Amino acid sequence: MDALINQFSYGLFFWQLIILLIVIFILGKFAWKPIVNALEEREKGISDALASAEKAKLEMARLTNENESLLKQAREERDIILKEAKELKDKIVAEAKEAAQTEGGKIIEQAKREIEDQKQKALAEVKNQVSALSLDIARKVLSKEFEDQNKQEALVSDLLKDVKLN
Repeated sequence: MDALINQFSYGLFFWQLIILLIVIFILGKFAWKPIVNALEEREKGISDALASAEKAKLEMARLTNENESLLKQAREERDIILKEAKELKDKIVAEAKEAAQTEGGKIIEQAKREIEDQKQKALAEVKNQVSALSLDIARKVLSKEFEDQNKQEALVSDLLKDVKLN
């Protein structure tokens, strides 16, 4: 170190100091400001990106919550609609059964009336046929009976015996 102190030159020191100050001034004027500005812009860009990311994260959380609530609401509405549809189906089925029973009762009652009407018509026709047949038989029997004059007189006398006079 002693050698450095003995060789020290104030002129060389002065010029080195001036050159250092000029280099610092030139670097400060042309290099430091753009570098510092670029670093500040980069820092601002990073902080803006972080803020945007945080904002996007919050927006995603809000949208997720909103979607979950909409999904829950849609499920509740679906359950309500399904319940109403089931009730409507049950009501329609019950009404259809009731209508079918009522209609079935009407059809059965109408069938009973038609059967009774057909039965009455058949009985009336049978009576008409029996009476026509009876009249034919009576006519034939009487015509056979009255062919002979003796038989007619015998029949009249038998009938007169049965008749009592007061």
